[in-house]
Amino acid sequence: MGKNNKIIKHDQLPENITSLEEFWTFWDTHSTSDYEDLMEDVDIQIDVYSSRVYCAVAKDLAAQLRDQARKQGVSTETLINLWLREKISESAQVG
Repeated sequence: MGKNNKIIKHDQLPENITSLEEFWTFWDTHSTSDYEDLMEDVDIQIDVYSSRVYCAVAKDLAAQLRDQARKQGVSTETLINLWLREKISESAQVG
């Protein structure tokens, strides 16, 4: 039974979604409000102060960064942050 003791009829939730396409196909034609009776409250914590800034990078440069990161065994994001910190540190020592 749903809220206010009303019987809510809706399609059964798919049990084994194996792709994003299946997921979106279902939710493109259904509303989450129809499934509130099946939902559970969850506690989450979000750090709104920890954020990322995205910068455009030329495709050829991005490919070179990915290759270099792979060679060093780190993620592209980690490599970029390490190199930027290194460059800023060098620049601060000079200037």
